Amino acid sequence: MKTTIEKKEKNKARVKLIITIIKLVLLILLIVGVPLYIMLYHSEFISQFKSLEAVNAYLEKYKTASVFAYIGIQIMQIVICIIPGQAMQFAAGYAYSFWLGYLYSIIGTAIGTVMAFYLARFLGKDAIHLIFDEKKVSRFIDKLNSKGAFILVFVIFFIPGLPKDLFTYAAGVSEMRLKAFLIISLVGRTPAMMASIMIGSMFNKESYAGIGILAVIMTVLCIWGIKNHEKMTVMIDKWYDKLSRM
Repeated sequence: MKTTIEKKEKNKARVKLIITIIKLVLLILLIVGVPLYIMLYHSEFISQFKSLEAVNAYLEKYKTASVFAYIGIQIMQIVICIIPGQAMQFAAGYAYSFWLGYLYSIIGTAIGTVMAFYLARFLGKDAIHLIFDEKKVSRFIDKLNSKGAFILVFVIFFIPGLPKDLFTYAAGVSEMRLKAFLIISLVGRTPAMMASIMIGSMFNKESYAGIGILAVIMTVLCIWGIKNHEKMTVMIDKWYDKLSRM
């Protein structure tokens, strides 16, 4: 009996070790291997995304297939974080018009978010700590497990320049459900995404006056948001209660 139990324990330990090794190999391939391969053997690929003109030229190469190329690039931006993203949404508006540019952008962003979320959940906290700073990840996880999590998620994705990639991976190892996280993060991303795509579309039409008007509108909305942040907090709390029951 004791021998059988010992064998089972040893088998469990072996399986656990194999799973750990698989996770580490996957992590190394994804975070180190893929970016390193692209930088060493396809450095010209990355250089194509450093300006609006370069991105647009790349998309025009593929013609009808450019939609899938663009969505794929959007996914890679979130999962691998190697392609500079500044010019991508401008180019979408320039190449596809506003609404199509937004549609393709939100599809790619949604798929990339789901992939990063489940990748983090599969790899686990220990693996995520190897990618990002352990203290930051732990702090984000604690906040994501609190009742005010949705407010934080909305703010993180609403304000440009905040650590969205780190936050997505942290969400994957938190107690937050994917559906709720995906909805609120996409809602948070939408205003800045729409503004970027609209500017690209206006550049294509040479509507420089419209770009100036849009900049004024965005400034006014930003000021309004600062003044009404308490009302927004109450509203997001209600969303949280609804979404947390999904």
